[in-house]
Amino acid sequence: MTSSPVSRVVYNGKRNSSPRSPTNSSEIFTPAHEENVRFIYEAWQGVERDLRSQLSGGERGLVEEYVEKVPNPSLKTFKPIDLSDLKRRNTQDAKKS
Repeated sequence: MTSSPVSRVVYNGKRNSSPRSPTNSSEIFTPAHEENVRFIYEAWQGVERDLRSQLSGGERGLVEEYVEKVPNPSLKTFKPIDLSDLKRRNTQDAKKS
């Protein structure tokens, strides 16, 4: 079996609304933190939107995926994980204990 470089967007999270303040009252975020989170969230939404329009239209746009020209052999067995699933499992395990 030959190995070929894999090109894919790893981010798999979905948000239906804008970032929210934490509900846990022990976590206090400053207005500057909230502004930074909002900026990053909106910028990422723009990247996802550009990538979707690029994929549907077939044109080369502003978003470009990085692909290794020479893949690192030590990463040959690397498998991306779903962080949302990992967090969900860890939360369930903590509730069982």
